[in-house]
Amino acid sequence: MKGYSLDPHPRANYAEQHFAVIYSPRKKRKRFPATVVTLYDSDKEAVKSQNHDKNLFAAEVVGPAKSSEGIHLFYLLKWL
Repeated sequence: MKGYSLDPHPRANYAEQHFAVIYSPRKKRKRFPATVVTLYDSDKEAVKSQNHDKNLFAAEVVGPAKSSEGIHLFYLLKWL
């Protein structure tokens, strides 16, 4: 299983790598709440669904991970 542990505990749940479209008015952020992330099965689907005029950008992300505030977050690996 390919995944990333976002918690140093050895029995922590693993967040998985996904392709997504993210609503982001500024592309400088590195983490995004799940409410602005739409997951896709492939990078081609994500790229096809992006719309720069509406600030929707294709990306590769890892997550979701629960923040200390209880929000589910996705972390940016790279913009597509």
